[in-house]
Amino acid sequence: MNVALHQDQMRVTSIPYSSTKMVIFSGVPLKKNSYKTNSGKYYVTIKADPDAIPVQPALGQHWSVKGHRLIEEMETGDYVMQQHTYESPEHIECSLPETGEQLIRFIARESDFKGIGESKARALWELLGKDFHPTVGKDTHESRERLRSVLSEDSINALFEGYAKYKNLAYCNWMTEHKIPASIQQRLLKHHGEESIEAIKQNPYVLIGFGMSFTDVDKLVNFDQFKITACDHRRLSAALETAIRKEIEKGHTYTTQACLRPYLTKLLKDKELVTEAFKAGHNKAQYILNPDTGSYHPTAQLLMENVVAKRLKALANQNNLYDEVANSAYCSSVGELPYELTKKQIEAVTTCLDNAVSCITGGAGTGKTTVLRTALRAYHQMGFEIHAVALSGRAAMRLHESIGFITSTIAKLLRREPIEPSSDQPKHLLVIDEASMIDLPTMYRLVNHIHPSVRIIFTGDPDQLPPIGCGKVLADIVLSKAIANTMLDIVKRQKGSTGIPEYSKLINQGIVPEKLSTGAIHFHETAKSDIAQACCELYQQSPENSRVMAPTKALVAEINKLTQEAVNPSGRRLEFEMHGERFFQNLRLNDAILFTQNHYDKGIQNGSLGTLTSIDSSGESYGEVTLDTGDKVEVTQSVLDCMELGYAITLHKAQGSQFPRIIIALQKGKIVDRAWLYTAITRAEVEIHIVGSSDELRVITEAHSNSHKRNSYLSELLHQN
Repeated sequence: MNVALHQDQMRVTSIPYSSTKMVIFSGVPLKKNSYKTNSGKYYVTIKADPDAIPVQPALGQHWSVKGHRLIEEMETGDYVMQQHTYESPEHIECSLPETGEQLIRFIARESDFKGIGESKARALWELLGKDFHPTVGKDTHESRERLRSVLSEDSINALFEGYAKYKNLAYCNWMTEHKIPASIQQRLLKHHGEESIEAIKQNPYVLIGFGMSFTDVDKLVNFDQFKITACDHRRLSAALETAIRKEIEKGHTYTTQACLRPYLTKLLKDKELVTEAFKAGHNKAQYILNPDTGSYHPTAQLLMENVVAKRLKALANQNNLYDEVANSAYCSSVGELPYELTKKQIEAVTTCLDNAVSCITGGAGTGKTTVLRTALRAYHQMGFEIHAVALSGRAAMRLHESIGFITSTIAKLLRREPIEPSSDQPKHLLVIDEASMIDLPTMYRLVNHIHPSVRIIFTGDPDQLPPIGCGKVLADIVLSKAIANTMLDIVKRQKGSTGIPEYSKLINQGIVPEKLSTGAIHFHETAKSDIAQACCELYQQSPENSRVMAPTKALVAEINKLTQEAVNPSGRRLEFEMHGERFFQNLRLNDAILFTQNHYDKGIQNGSLGTLTSIDSSGESYGEVTLDTGDKVEVTQSVLDCMELGYAITLHKAQGSQFPRIIIALQKGKIVDRAWLYTAITRAEVEIHIVGSSDELRVITEAHSNSHKRNSYLSELLHQN
């Protein structure tokens, strides 16, 4: 076995493994540089990050590769062949086969050229010969006329579309050479097409808008001797834009010079340049500077806030709608209840019927569900079609159980036809449950998906953690007082209740409960180093009802590892074979599973939970996960890439869901504040175990929540006349 720097050219003959993290493809060397081994036979294998190669490999493509090569003897059937493996090569590029048989075979096999088999590909080559590339490279009337003698109209379209992908190869190879990741190349090509390289040469910082970091573009600029100095206005504007974007990632919808300065200083490493950057960015279209407050509003966020505010204000102007019809529907729906509503609950129901947009807010155990169910029955009697949505599949399922109407996730609603009144059904109502989780972009998409006449009811708890994305829609609506809102409170503790609503209310108010263990809430004084082990032991007491909430990914991973060993030590591992190698994930049959990406077509989204119920491979499928909604999901490569153990999860993944028994790993840190602890407690239906230090619980509860420090402009816009 030896390692050397070498280069090879090959034609791809197999792609044994492809995922978002790695792609492996193999092929035979091209004759012109064939390297003679003792056996006279060898094949080339490339292992690379998909982001570091110009295009996804396809059978028949020609690749040239340069880098460290590992030579191994591989037994294939009755004889030994050499395998030359290039792992993360220094240079790699792809080209379309230029001529004859190779090109004919490539077009016939490559799925991009659908409908063109070998005989049509051969007829094409015979017709065009050396004119093939110039003819197919430009979709003109003349080119089409020429092709009609051998191809149908559909095949001509497929040929031009397929070739367009490969026409960009020269640009992709140039960008790969300049260390521009493949995902960024694709976005850039989509936007700038053949002008992509020109756009980079004019201003390399254009790459930031397509996802490249400021630091990486700075490296690229130095690497390729672009004539850009440290104080070039293109660089300074890009630094300011990057700093503003960083603030949006933290959840703000606008920011100030004071907030931007530290990050700009980190990027530019020079105070004078920071001052210049503030000047350089004034005339940009990406953001607007508010002269009164000195705040920077990114254009996209400001536009979304304006659109949402305008729609909500227009609906808020439609009030005094409670008429005889509404009263009759109200009396009928209240009459069906087996108990009396409280005064506050009656006010909440009538407010929903009196206004085209309204909110029902309050903490756990305040009766939001009872109010919503009663209001919806009245709306249903009045002839409204009810569209009830929640952010997660689990929350939508719980909403359905509690209100009795069909529910869906927001993502599913947004994929359907927009909600428009029709002659058959003129009246519609949209209900948004767990609305504290709705970020600004989601709310913007929702208001654009529904007709202005559609009424809206928000329900939720504005004191919970703010959404993952930017903005804090529900909190802003409540803060503005511009939308009719009924805030429900706990009336009195029910006999035999869990005590969870009262406990969570105290935490929310910054009051440490007198007894840390009370009712169904159990506090376990635990040293920081023992938290993971204690959570694991508590999980084992009731695995089918429990879920652990932890603040950091590192602690989640540690608890998951311990818990898997404890509750599922001998489960068969999920394994599969590719390219003669065995691959495996540390996931076992019957493990709790968490999905970390959206695959709406497969019915999963970031935060979906389930159980690995099969690890039997067949074809493209490696097994099956049964979701907690009861649906089944096939484990394909793309699904596998976003599967993790789900015994313990971060709180953000759990928002909108509830579990019978919650174990909270309490650890002081940047993310853990009063709102975090309050939200974690309200995820429990029946029983809570808090694991950590009582001193830390006191500090976390008494300090103000970080979520109130989030800058957003929506409440200001709603408040304006």
